[in-house]
Amino acid sequence: MTLELGGSEPQNPKLRGGTVRRYRATVEYDGTDFHGFQRQAQGERTVQETLEAALWAVTGQAVTVMGAGRTDTGVHARGQVIAFDSDWRHGEAALGRAMNANLMRDVAVKEVESVEPGFHPRFSACRRTYQYTVYNRFCRSPLLRRTSWHRRRPLVMTAMSAAGGLLVGEHDFATFGKPPTGENTVRRVFCAEWRQNGGFMEFRIEANAFLNRMARSLVGTMCQVGAGEWSVERFAVAFAAADRGQAGPTAPPQGLCLLSVGYPS
Repeated sequence: MTLELGGSEPQNPKLRGGTVRRYRATVEYDGTDFHGFQRQAQGERTVQETLEAALWAVTGQAVTVMGAGRTDTGVHARGQVIAFDSDWRHGEAALGRAMNANLMRDVAVKEVESVEPGFHPRFSACRRTYQYTVYNRFCRSPLLRRTSWHRRRPLVMTAMSAAGGLLVGEHDFATFGKPPTGENTVRRVFCAEWRQNGGFMEFRIEANAFLNRMARSLVGTMCQVGAGEWSVERFAVAFAAADRGQAGPTAPPQGLCLLSVGYPS
């Protein structure tokens, strides 16, 4: 790993005498070898810790990285958004290049920009889009095992699409997840649709926010519908119950990817 433009000892940016700015960056990562996004007390490798280590190497500052979504172990991201404060003096493009020079191959910074001090990647966001990929063929694919859920039994797309259509609008999603903080389980879903491309079935969902494991719980339950083990009517009753115990199995993490995070213009 290359170290660029950094000191050996971390410093608080407010103690260096420079102008502290808040930076926003879009990050892509393969979540397979990470224990989720958020730093863990046990010291496992996480996306947050990895990004903070790169910033330490680059700036010589102990920088705290904030993320838009706390993706679970094994979940990927194409458009995770982070923010951090630094008195970096060499421009946004140079900062992105220096970070990438100090990151492993399974995580990359796609773009960096300076933003207003009050920007927070999680609390300022108004939309988040996830995609889940199911590989629906009898024979498994070793090349797809890190980025999709292999389902041998044929799935009926029309039934899964009917179940997905029930999700659009503002509803109580307590059946499919728990809130990260507080008790509010109501979320607004703007789009929820299944698409098929050969052996791939992709579920894309866009909402103002998500409960913990909500997307994976929805996919696992809708696959029960697609396999004929649940009817669409049973899915609707379970959804309306707002009872976590009514959900079907939760889909595994490797098929899920955070595509993008939206903010008010």
